[in-house]
Amino acid sequence: MVERSRVCAKKEERWNGCITRERISARVVVRGRGRRLCDWRGDAMGQREGFEVAGTSMSGMTTYAGFYELCSPKQGEYVFVSAASGAVGQLVGQFAKLSGCYVVGSAGTKENVDLLKNKFGFDEAFNYKEEDLEAALKRFFPNGIDIYFENVEGKMLDALNMRLRGPIDLCGMISQYNLEHPKGVHNLFCLITKRVFMEGFIVHDYYHMYPKFLDMILPHIKEGNITYVEDIGEGLESAPATLIGLFARHNVGNQVVVVARE
Repeated sequence: MVERSRVCAKKEERWNGCITRERISARVVVRGRGRRLCDWRGDAMGQREGFEVAGTSMSGMTTYAGFYELCSPKQGEYVFVSAASGAVGQLVGQFAKLSGCYVVGSAGTKENVDLLKNKFGFDEAFNYKEEDLEAALKRFFPNGIDIYFENVEGKMLDALNMRLRGPIDLCGMISQYNLEHPKGVHNLFCLITKRVFMEGFIVHDYYHMYPKFLDMILPHIKEGNITYVEDIGEGLESAPATLIGLFARHNVGNQVVVVARE
């Protein structure tokens, strides 16, 4: 049986002997310092498989750092999340609800829109491919957006109607990654008039906070307050199509390739 994840202690000089979580997809997804990870799986998740990799992995840590450390959400604030059905987006929405916020997400299919509302608990969601972005955001946020968690960029960033001093968290810009000539943003003057704070971040700068993140998320996982969906490709032969689907935004949650189950 090939496990989809494993926890092991690595004494690599560059990580100063930190505990490292690895996934069979051949990429390291979590590096945590100062915390023994080998005991919490059974206590927190019982026999659940998959989620303990995704929810507490790089995606979870990215969500925690970006949403709590950069955005400092307050109860009652209005939050918008782009690419909300992705690995980070679905967690941002759930963290926002746990913080008492009103949250709206965008996705690219009707199925994903339904998933956001019916499984992840978003207050509202819409298909960005079928709606006028500015009209949709004004409909859901008639008085403006308090927090925007950015995963897409391009037209989405241009369409924002932010409130005064509302933070924009630049987590990703997947719409721009493969463009030969990336598109620019045309409304940057609004950053001045609305005193908006826009900041990019890299999750590796926050890994010293991984124990604090675990203290926050593990009780919610145990109590069933957090739901996570992974998009799984079966067999190594599925890897090329899986990778293409990731950048075409066809995936839901973390994209995983299971090389073999036995």
